[in-house]
Amino acid sequence: MQLHIADNMEELSTSVANWLVQYIGQVLEKQDRFTIALSGGSTPKKLHELLITEAYRDKIDWSKLHIFWGDERYVPIDNELSNAKMAYDTLLNHVPVPAEQIHIMRTDLEPEASAAAYESILHAYFDNTPTTFDLVLLGMGDDGHTLSLFPGKTEVIHEQQRWATSLWLESQNMYRITLTAPVVNKSAAVAFLAAGANKAVVLKEVITGAHQPDVYPSQVIRPEKGHLMWFVDKAAAGGISE
Repeated sequence: MQLHIADNMEELSTSVANWLVQYIGQVLEKQDRFTIALSGGSTPKKLHELLITEAYRDKIDWSKLHIFWGDERYVPIDNELSNAKMAYDTLLNHVPVPAEQIHIMRTDLEPEASAAAYESILHAYFDNTPTTFDLVLLGMGDDGHTLSLFPGKTEVIHEQQRWATSLWLESQNMYRITLTAPVVNKSAAVAFLAAGANKAVVLKEVITGAHQPDVYPSQVIRPEKGHLMWFVDKAAAGGISE
């Protein structure tokens, strides 16, 4: 695991953007596609807004990117809660990724059918490959959740077979579609982005505490062969040092 601590959100976003440009370039020197799973949330939104600026936009070969999502709220794509809508508004509408290489989690199907359809896409891409995604970008909630793996949702947290599934989240009164640990942990790289003092206590437990994934689901993300990175600001890092 690598931990990168930035002074503030602006520095955090810049650090991730610089690393991302370099990493994508390195991967595309060896292969002709780069597969990435995006995350929802305010921190990725700021990263997207930076990536479409003149300083970064032309440094990435967007035509070779294949876009996925880590999870999705079961709402129409034009709903403000949609992770796909956020990604289109802040990134994908501004860069030339071919439409057929963008794979949203569909919410015009029943939740379980949507998860099954997404799982089929993932297997078409990644069966018989050494790793799955080249990169999964993740956030972490102040309750320790990541993707749609929430504390107490034991069945989803400990899923061993399926690569995507659906679940009902009582606290939000909605279904969600999510990737699971098995497919994420086969990725070449996983990068968590976390900012804000409200994350400090949980972040310390997730990184340095006992392994309690039912309490802190982010702990279930442990790449088998890939790299695990945390990009955080000082407020989130609290007492943790690099």
